[in-house]
Amino acid sequence: MKLFLDSAHLPDIEYGLETGLIEGITTNPTHLSKEGEKSTELLKKICALMMPHDVSIEVTEKNALDVYNQAHRIADLAENVVVKIPCMPDYVPVIKKLVIEGIAVNITLLFSVVQGLLMAKLGVKYISPFVGRLDDIDTNGIELIQDLKKIKNIYNFKTEILAASLRGPLHVHQAAMAGADCATVPPALFKLLLHHPLSEKGVLLFDQDWKKLNMQTFP
Repeated sequence: MKLFLDSAHLPDIEYGLETGLIEGITTNPTHLSKEGEKSTELLKKICALMMPHDVSIEVTEKNALDVYNQAHRIADLAENVVVKIPCMPDYVPVIKKLVIEGIAVNITLLFSVVQGLLMAKLGVKYISPFVGRLDDIDTNGIELIQDLKKIKNIYNFKTEILAASLRGPLHVHQAAMAGADCATVPPALFKLLLHHPLSEKGVLLFDQDWKKLNMQTFP
């Protein structure tokens, strides 16, 4: 399962790249609103930094024609851009047209198996089921990942399942076990994945035992 970072904050993205574990970026208007510099210039920097890995950038227009035109402008920012479009009925003809024209599309705000099936039939690059938001309304978000994976395997869809709205390490664990192709996580969760209390306890124990040898240099 590929790990994407859900952020537009350059220091967090740079750290993710240094670990060698981050293979893509997802952004949204909320992320961009938290950064100080102009969004277009920031996104160009992120794309250059992440090349050749995918960077998902979300449309902000609402009218279908405006979404189509904006999607092309977003795609023109860099070769590794994937245009994020919400899973809304009015946008389906736009999504179909963009896919035919060779624009990589990530369908966001996806909450059902049928939505995923229909978007995969259009040939989009990614579908992004929102696990945490389903859990918030007492619906099992991980089951959606599992069912989408079954649909993908039955019909040999090329569309990748990008698990989104993951709230903790358990969600990441479950998404991986469910067969998600990718998972996008916020920086705080990414760093949390690298920690375990037993690992830290073990290091402390080894350090205490090492001091008993009273060696000045090693080896």
